[in-house]
Amino acid sequence: MHTLYPEIEPFSQQYLEVSPLHQLYIEQCGNEQGIPVVFLHGGPGSGCREQHRCYFDSAIYHIILFDQRGCGRSKPQGELTENNTLTLVEDINAIRKHLGIGQWLVFGGSWGATLGLAYAEQYPEQVLGMILRGVFLGRAQDIDWVYSNKGAAQIYPDAWQGLVDNLPIEQQQKPLKAIYQRLISSDEQISRNAYNRLQQWESAILNIQPGIPASKGGTININPSIIQLHYSINHCFIEKNPILEQITQVSAIPMKIIQGRYDFVCPVEQAWQLAYHCPQAELTVIDMAGHIANEPLMVNALIEATRSFSKQFLSHY
Repeated sequence: MHTLYPEIEPFSQQYLEVSPLHQLYIEQCGNEQGIPVVFLHGGPGSGCREQHRCYFDSAIYHIILFDQRGCGRSKPQGELTENNTLTLVEDINAIRKHLGIGQWLVFGGSWGATLGLAYAEQYPEQVLGMILRGVFLGRAQDIDWVYSNKGAAQIYPDAWQGLVDNLPIEQQQKPLKAIYQRLISSDEQISRNAYNRLQQWESAILNIQPGIPASKGGTININPSIIQLHYSINHCFIEKNPILEQITQVSAIPMKIIQGRYDFVCPVEQAWQLAYHCPQAELTVIDMAGHIANEPLMVNALIEATRSFSKQFLSHY
């Protein structure tokens, strides 16, 4: 069993202005002369963490991490203006050019997989290969799986009821917009309540083991949740360019897809569809894993994927 590599510190941390409004936080770790890999965090809305550096051998990989618009340490925090999938795709390419990188590996999970695919479809020549975990295709049915009563709610009806039971009955089947409006409410009690209910719902479907309940008090940061629902309400900004309809652009790119069988956020059908449309892709379904990247079996598979690609591309660097 592979485990995460030891913790490392960045050798570079900087901000890149990608528009008059947005500045992206970027960090580089590992071997600057090594195989370049860009890590795309999930959410949308979350941000990079120290653990994300540890899926790669720092002696071999040039590891690039950044916080997407409005996320983490990028500025301004929580900003929704000019924050959509197209701008994020262009941000990735702007980072590549800024760092003087010709081609790189793309590593992304959940929303990071969605964004990685959107980027690769736009810039296939810049992508050496892809490692995708917990694939999310961003279709209407994929969003409804999480935010309607016909998807994961059928598996976790108790948690679903906790999410919607304060809403008018006519909003409970598809509550996404109603929850969003409560989340952005100027009334702190309404906003906090919506945030806590959303956190409890997500904790239930994210963890195949019981999750940690959402905090009822103290300081909270609702920006990640607002960004996440902003993208969901807007069909991930890819409704006119669905990923599978553009997939021939990336079908020749070496691709390793890692999926948990018990992923109740992004059901395995999405990864299977991606692999079906990309015959060169290698799909690994882990029978005793869910959506979380740091489950031991998932870590093992992701590390194996980065090791495999390092053997394939090391001779070029």
